[in-house]
Amino acid sequence: MQDQLLNTKQAAQILGVSVAFLERDRWAGARVPFIKIGSRAVRYRYSDLLAYIDSCSFHSTSQY
Repeated sequence: MQDQLLNTKQAAQILGVSVAFLERDRWAGARVPFIKIGSRAVRYRYSDLLAYIDSCSFHSTSQY
C-alpha cells in the first residue's frame, strides 16, 4: 500500500485539497512530489503524500 500510485484526484482527496491545487503546485515547482509516466500521466506515491503531510506538521505558529 505504501508505494501504491494514485492519480491526481485520489491524491487530492487524501491531502484534502482540490485537484486544481495539485495542478498549480506541479506548474509552480512541485512541493508535493509526483511521478510523470509517459508524456501525460501524473501519479503520486502514497508514501510521498504521507511524507509531505509530515513535513507540513508544526507545533506552534511561530515555527512556520
